[in-house]
Amino acid sequence: MSTVTSSTVTSSTGTSSTGSYGRHKRSPAASILLHGTLLLATAISLFPVVWLVLTSLKPRDGWLSSELEIFNQPSLTNYARVLGDTEFPVWLLNSVLAAGLTMLLGVFVAATTGYAISRFRFPGHRGVMWLLLVTQMFPVAILIVPLYNLMAGLGLLNQIPGLVAAYLTVAVPFCAWMMKSYFDTIPREIDQAGLVDGLTPFGTFWRVVLPLARPSLAVTAFYCFMTAWGEVAYATVFMSQEEKRTLGVGLQQFVGQHWSDWGLLTASAVLIAIPAAVVFLLVQRHLVAGLTSGATKM
Repeated sequence: MSTVTSSTVTSSTGTSSTGSYGRHKRSPAASILLHGTLLLATAISLFPVVWLVLTSLKPRDGWLSSELEIFNQPSLTNYARVLGDTEFPVWLLNSVLAAGLTMLLGVFVAATTGYAISRFRFPGHRGVMWLLLVTQMFPVAILIVPLYNLMAGLGLLNQIPGLVAAYLTVAVPFCAWMMKSYFDTIPREIDQAGLVDGLTPFGTFWRVVLPLARPSLAVTAFYCFMTAWGEVAYATVFMSQEEKRTLGVGLQQFVGQHWSDWGLLTASAVLIAIPAAVVFLLVQRHLVAGLTSGATKM
């Protein structure tokens, strides 16, 4: 009797599952429409990138022609011009220094700030949280003038540290909030276990809690790097000397009032994308986990 009953239940369950699946199965027309839409969206997304790469490989002034010389005579002339005839290597070095320092300092400041707000209750705790939130509401255009006056008073104009400090004012508030939200998901008992084992509060943070927050650290590092790597407004105002310019400022020299050197622009754009792609590949496996975990309590 039990065998029959079990068989009946299994059969019933299987029928129910099959029936449920059958009711939600897409028709062939809907499936074709869905896949066609996805393919169209992919093509639209990839078209600017493909056009950029193909134009960069055309001969000098080849972008003026509608013919696809890339398939007949691809050329690296534009890349040679960028690297040999312009100050691109200097701009690249300045951008790498600014973005690298912003990423390192931004991760450290955001992690320590987020941990302090998450774990400790101190005088002004709520005020600090409101300060981090309100800071993100001001547009960059409003902050340029006061920051410029501050940098001029401190002698930090045309200096990489001054530019890094300006970038940190943009990256740290958001990243500190995100880190705080992630630290809230880590049980406090872990901190207490570290203290019982003889670690200091900072040792507990550094050796125990921080390794558990790798996904959020990866998101913070990527956000800080991209904030500095693609920024133009602060770099234009604070870095006026030729040898201090970053990529965002330097590339403006390839665009005049009545002309644009698309060969140099496209080749530079491809070269600029390489470091950003490398950073993305290094942190990509942590990005989804870090973003979703940090977004649950923000």
